[in-house]
Amino acid sequence: MKIKSLLARPFASYIYKSIHKGMTTAVGDQEAILRDLLKIGAKTVFGEEHRLGEVKTYEDYRQAVPIRDYEQFSPYINQIKEGKHNVLWQGRPIYLAKTSGTTSGVKYIPISKDSISNHINTARNTLLCYMAETGNSEFSNGKMIFLSGSPELERVGGIPTGRLSGIVNHHIPRYLRTNQLPSYETNCIEDWETKLDKIVEETTREDMALISGIPPWVQMYFDRLIETTGKPIKDIFPAFSVLVHGGVNFEPYKAKLIESIGKKIDTIETYPASEGFFAFQDSQQQEGLLLNTNSGIFFEFIPAAEMSKENPNRISLRDVKVGENYALVVNNNAGLWGYNIGDTVRFLSVNPYRLVVTGRIKHFISAFGEHVIGEEVEYSLIKAAEEAGLHITEFTVAPMIEQGKGKSYHEWFVEFENNPSDIREFARKVDTNLRHKNIYYDDLISGNILQPLQIRPVKKHGFIDYMKSVGKLGGQNKVPRLSNDRQLAEQLEKYIEQ
Repeated sequence: MKIKSLLARPFASYIYKSIHKGMTTAVGDQEAILRDLLKIGAKTVFGEEHRLGEVKTYEDYRQAVPIRDYEQFSPYINQIKEGKHNVLWQGRPIYLAKTSGTTSGVKYIPISKDSISNHINTARNTLLCYMAETGNSEFSNGKMIFLSGSPELERVGGIPTGRLSGIVNHHIPRYLRTNQLPSYETNCIEDWETKLDKIVEETTREDMALISGIPPWVQMYFDRLIETTGKPIKDIFPAFSVLVHGGVNFEPYKAKLIESIGKKIDTIETYPASEGFFAFQDSQQQEGLLLNTNSGIFFEFIPAAEMSKENPNRISLRDVKVGENYALVVNNNAGLWGYNIGDTVRFLSVNPYRLVVTGRIKHFISAFGEHVIGEEVEYSLIKAAEEAGLHITEFTVAPMIEQGKGKSYHEWFVEFENNPSDIREFARKVDTNLRHKNIYYDDLISGNILQPLQIRPVKKHGFIDYMKSVGKLGGQNKVPRLSNDRQLAEQLEKYIEQ
């Protein structure tokens, strides 16, 4: 056993035990975090405007601070960009994480000297929990690749600014730098395909032990490796034993990724965002992600069905229930207050607090009152694909509203690795699965208001070609699973198989 894995084992055991101890104190930890946030936040511009110094209880806090999305929060961010201090948090942010918004264009999310440890330590703890539970520490001796954005940072209002993955790249511990690929120069390449070719060139002759990234872009990396070498991933990288993934639901990509690898390996799911590292898979034996309840973030939850209300009910961790779909709201030590990040989650357990991400609030279909969410379409397609022995490369769903031409329906754009022999029969099975999953959709079909869904096969590499055409081809961009309009669908029309 080499020195890195030898030294990592006792530290992994220590962290693993402390995290498991924290499972029993999650509610108390959350309440303590809120008190600490209020103590510092009261002395900021935001705190004075919202009288945070007078807040004593969570009920007081709900009355004092409304729920906001980025558009409503942006006036404070603009003050920070103009050079003002103590706007949302003490001093100024040490970074601004630059990310794309659905309706707001580019967003700038503050990261403070207090909040950066949430991002760095949670990533570390994820791997240490895996080590402690499985005993596999050998990967820490091998080469690791993190498919990420460029670490080159610009200055906005004098603050270093860039993609979160690029920011985090600057904080990788020195003892892992010698293990890390690709090179800094390659990581700085902006054009994704040029960067991917260079990554393949740098890694083909290395024995990667750990690979991390968003699943569709990891698959692109695997495809290029296989195309270049003519070998499965297991033969290119014999030491490869851990795949770390996040950003999108893993299930639609799992079968093809494992097939590309050529052997079963351990996978670790994470839930990071520019606003914070919210949850991670702490166990290979348990389903779901452990909520990060003691890392500078106070979480709130709004029942997803109430999000359209003017004053939706918002609750703390103490009152969440298993099985209910919640919009996730964060308050953190970078100065986000009552911030709706746009994700929905569902708890699988409350002892400990483990959850799954079910979709995006703005990514749903309810053109006919059905309110179909990402979790439901992913389940419906994956179940049908598994039964048919099919692999799905990528997909998205949009409403087709027929006016005077017949009944409307859901239109699915699906890129198959191997096309079904009978596309209509496959669509029927997907439709049946969705009807079992969503009673409102089932009522619309049963009531002869909607016709069953239709599938439009997308040509090979069609989604990649589309992402390239809109300048979003890269390791940090994702195709929306659902749209409530036809903007994306109309763009994809040109990539349909003829």
